[in-house]
Amino acid sequence: MPESPQLIFLCTGNAARSVMAGMMMEQLAPDLARITTAGTHVIEGQPMSWRTRDAIKEAGFSVSPHRSHQLTDNEARSADLIVALAAEHVAYVRRQHNHAAPRTATLKRLCKSLDNTTNQPPLGLRLERLGLADVALESWEDVIDPAGGDLPEFVVCAEEIRELIKQLTAALAGSDPD
Repeated sequence: MPESPQLIFLCTGNAARSVMAGMMMEQLAPDLARITTAGTHVIEGQPMSWRTRDAIKEAGFSVSPHRSHQLTDNEARSADLIVALAAEHVAYVRRQHNHAAPRTATLKRLCKSLDNTTNQPPLGLRLERLGLADVALESWEDVIDPAGGDLPEFVVCAEEIRELIKQLTAALAGSDPD
C-alpha cells in the first residue's frame, strides 16, 4: 500500500486557520494523509490562542498540543500538497519556495477544482492538471483571518474551515462529502 500523501496547511502565523484545518483534517480522515501545519510569517514556538482552541472545540473537534512553526524549504519540497488558507499564502510559496508552486493551492480552490469522483488518478497528476503554478489568485479564495477578532469571529472561521475540510477530504478520497 502506498504511503499517504504529505499535506501542509499554511496560513500567516500558524496560530489559527492552518491549526484549525490541520486538526480537523486529522480527525475527519486520520488515514487519508500525513498532516502538518506551518505559517508564512511565524514567531516560532508560540502556542495557539485560547480563541483558536475554543473555536476548534465549538466546531466539534478535540484540541491537541500545538506550537507555531515557519514553513521550511525542506518541508515545501517534501509536501505532496500545500493547502493555503488565503491567496497571499500561495503567493508567498511562489516567491519563497517556487519549486512547490505546482503543488500549492488555496483550500477553497481545491474544494472547487478537485473532482470527488471515484477512481481518480494519483494526486500528483490531478494537481498537475490544475496548473496551479500559473493560476490567477483571486479574492474569493481567502478564508478570512480571525486574528484581532473575538471568539465569535474565530468560531465563524472554524465552522467555515470545517465545511471546507469535509469537501477537501471527499475530493482527496474520491467520495461525496457528508
